[in-house]
Amino acid sequence: MERQLTCTAHGHILTNANVWSPCGKWIVYDVRRDPAGSKFDGTRIERVHVETGEVQVLYESRRGACCGVASYSPVDDRVAFILGPEDPTPDWQYCAWHRRGVILHAERPGVVSNLDARNVAAPFTPGALRGGSHVHLFSGDGQWVSFTYEDHVLAANPATLKSAEGTGQSLVTPRSAEGSGLCAEVHDLNQRNVAVAAPFGPVRPAKSHPRNHDGEFFSVVVTRTVNEPTPGSDEISRAYEDAWIGANGYRRSDGRWQTRALAFLGDVVDERGKPLTELFVVDLPDDVTKAGDGLLQGTPTRRPAPPARTVQRRLTFTANRKYPGVQGPRHWPRSSTDGSQIALLMRDDAGVVQLWTISPNGGQPRQISADPWGLASAFTWDPLGERMAYIADNSVMTVDVESGKTTRLTPRSPESLARPEACVFSPSGQYVAYVRQMPGPGGLQNQIFVVDA
Repeated sequence: MERQLTCTAHGHILTNANVWSPCGKWIVYDVRRDPAGSKFDGTRIERVHVETGEVQVLYESRRGACCGVASYSPVDDRVAFILGPEDPTPDWQYCAWHRRGVILHAERPGVVSNLDARNVAAPFTPGALRGGSHVHLFSGDGQWVSFTYEDHVLAANPATLKSAEGTGQSLVTPRSAEGSGLCAEVHDLNQRNVAVAAPFGPVRPAKSHPRNHDGEFFSVVVTRTVNEPTPGSDEISRAYEDAWIGANGYRRSDGRWQTRALAFLGDVVDERGKPLTELFVVDLPDDVTKAGDGLLQGTPTRRPAPPARTVQRRLTFTANRKYPGVQGPRHWPRSSTDGSQIALLMRDDAGVVQLWTISPNGGQPRQISADPWGLASAFTWDPLGERMAYIADNSVMTVDVESGKTTRLTPRSPESLARPEACVFSPSGQYVAYVRQMPGPGGLQNQIFVVDA
């Protein structure tokens, strides 16, 4: 049975995971207005009580800032979310490299602390980033936070021409020119990467720029991208849609336990020069404060480098499939609680988007769902690792991971369910939270629903 939890005349947007409080009584969300949720214009973080429908405002932004994409810690009442720039100026508006993560305690509404420190003026600071962070998700023990990251310093570099979408096209040193004497220096592009904030802070950069700020965590980029991937290689030009593997990591093929690791999507180029998206893993060291083969803080022309003992690996090799690459609606790879399986979306040989799983140690992906309708949303696992929830055929569905049997939890609706990024199991596995568009003043508005699973 499905229940509508919110009904106020504004938007309600769920993050793709971690929207439930650990006790399973509250769901956190933001209030972006447009039905697609694509405009970052919300000014409040709220939560709704699943049993009573009570709504509490946890944070209201001020001084021209917007906020959104809220997620709970799985172990306590902390909530992380994006905060856009306060007092925005013509040269510092909200964008992928002008935002930050903040944390509040739900029992202390309105009081936030910065998650990631920022330093955009050389000399840069280890543990501080130089741009913007996005979609902040706590690790299973609540100690670390992962997010995607883009770099203001490289985006503003005169050697980079920014397109309307915010991606970069290099004006210098294409791969074909390297070593030819045509260019004196390689300039890294601003590319999306995955980063983590670890509890080795606080970090206090010099206030040499008005947009520098302190952070309570030590933040580092943990993935490695290149300007132009070599065709047929494991090099990537973009790392994104990250997810923690297991509540406490996974068992490696050598029998040892890997405590912290992230799955993410990476954009490669196949041997014919065609771009496609594959699944990757990055194994993290316990200590991310030690530099590897590059500076953690980067340089004016180089990206921040991953810490020592960070290992990035490719899991899927799909170039020769009928429908190569990770495909389907926007989604985030998701790991079972025990870390033994990572789920993702790919097309089957009939071209239908299905759920697949793969071990974090690699191997062949295993197809889970096999229905005639494709998945239309992101998905989450239940706590026991037995089922996954998603939207398909205009219904909320679950699939049994072992048998592949699907169960329709809500009747097929004549209209599409809204905001396909979120279909989230509760901590007990009893409910699934999702968003549906409902008529309201001025048109359709996103409202939060739950269904008994």
